[in-house]
Amino acid sequence: MDVIAWLLDSDPAIRWKVMRDLTDASDDEVAAERGRVATEGWGARLLALQRHDGHWDKSTPARLTSAEAISWWRSLPPARQGTLFPEWTSTAWSMMLLRDFGLDPTCLQAREAVRRVHDQVAWEHDGEPFFAGEVEPCINGKVVALGAYFGRDIHGVVHRLLGEQMSDGGWNCEQENGSTRGSFHSTIDVLDGLLEYERAAGGPAEVSAARLRGHEYLLERRMFRRLSTGEVIDPAFTQFSYPTYWHYDVLRGLDYLRAAGAAPDKRMAEAIDLVESKRDANGRWPLENPHPGKLHFAMDEGEGRPSRWNTLRAMRVLRWYHETPRSASSGTGAGLTRSS
Repeated sequence: MDVIAWLLDSDPAIRWKVMRDLTDASDDEVAAERGRVATEGWGARLLALQRHDGHWDKSTPARLTSAEAISWWRSLPPARQGTLFPEWTSTAWSMMLLRDFGLDPTCLQAREAVRRVHDQVAWEHDGEPFFAGEVEPCINGKVVALGAYFGRDIHGVVHRLLGEQMSDGGWNCEQENGSTRGSFHSTIDVLDGLLEYERAAGGPAEVSAARLRGHEYLLERRMFRRLSTGEVIDPAFTQFSYPTYWHYDVLRGLDYLRAAGAAPDKRMAEAIDLVESKRDANGRWPLENPHPGKLHFAMDEGEGRPSRWNTLRAMRVLRWYHETPRSASSGTGAGLTRSS
């Protein structure tokens, strides 16, 4: 079976993106396939797992092992149990998957799921309403991505993030603890959210400027190397996971730049070579470094096995890199009509 046929022999959440990004199907064909996400396969299955109180999994997180931590968890009001934790079946991660799947935000199923979250879900941190965000940029980047995608007001969270951008162009959840340098993990989460916000809000100039400074943060470091020494920052950056959750890796970074309509840049070349090096003899990419934690259900065959999610993302990244003119603009208007 050829790679495209193999990708199409899958879930609607993957099929519609293959049709849009790799086979150039018509808009009507893509929309029809995307519409199936709400009623078939992974999307319908995940929607069905939402509780009436807006949450998904509210079980005690496995990371809480001390009696004190477990007691704290159990003392939380019901609205605050299951928002960020447990990983990766809580409300925040479930909502991010629905966005990744491309659930149509205007469909009845999406509107009802989002209404439940908006009306009933609060953050563990301090009881903040879900779409008001909390204190960490990486989390608030995801709040912005979800709010913009699903049509909720997240302007205040965006304003906060703009004020938290660091002098190197990045963001870091450890800034409040004294960190003075950006983090790839925090930065990619914020960039993803700002791009979604630009699509929804029409590209406010200050948001675009902050996002483009974030692009430079990634590119100056060649997508995975220390600016100071040139060393690989973290070997995990060179392994391609899905779902990525809050984690950065090279494929996630490149796929973000593709979605943003950035111009291919020579500073990406080593990262592109890394992507190409991982293609197997059948033209597929394996799942690597799955992040420890619970899943609602499997979406790939397991670590080391060919991954449709990774293959889709790698193929569209390579297509973008090799087919986009190097002189193309990556300015504020680029990418605002594209999707992830």
